[in-house]
Amino acid sequence: MKFTIVFAGLVGIFLTPALANYNIDVNDNNSGGSGQQSVSVNNEHNVVNVDNNNGWNSWNSLWDYKSGFAVTRLFNKKSCIVHKMNKGVMPSFQALDTLVKEKKLQGKGLGEPPPKSLIYTVNPDKVNNLDQFGKSIVAMCKGIPTYMAEEIQEASLILYIGKCLSIDILWILNISFCGVTVEN
Repeated sequence: MKFTIVFAGLVGIFLTPALANYNIDVNDNNSGGSGQQSVSVNNEHNVVNVDNNNGWNSWNSLWDYKSGFAVTRLFNKKSCIVHKMNKGVMPSFQALDTLVKEKKLQGKGLGEPPPKSLIYTVNPDKVNNLDQFGKSIVAMCKGIPTYMAEEIQEASLILYIGKCLSIDILWILNISFCGVTVEN
């Protein structure tokens, strides 16, 4: 009986950090005007939430590793853009914390490799059923015009010159949404 209690206690000690939620504070007040960013990680639901606070140009991005979809809510456009997560480019759930901490310690000095990039084209038709993207995305975008975006390759970018909205996420990822003609 004593062994069972001790074993259960040890399992609880080692399992608790794995189930905990935590924040990564970046406080990126840079001269490029991207604002202050913070990241919240929810281990229980495998969801990462990135907030970029920059006045009217603020946005919030949610990566739902369980559903395989990500969404960005653009406050100045009063809309959401949802897309499939490219797991070959976006950091894994497990690696995100380490990657952010390494980048934060390194700073944004010269000689660093540029962030990885993803380019999406936004479908002008509104999404009718948010349920297909998971509960987290429904909670973030319910009642807000939501559009689906499809990843495109850089060679196709020529069609969208000047019509892309870019968001930089924690010096590790740049996402461009091209053809953004959502409601204002």
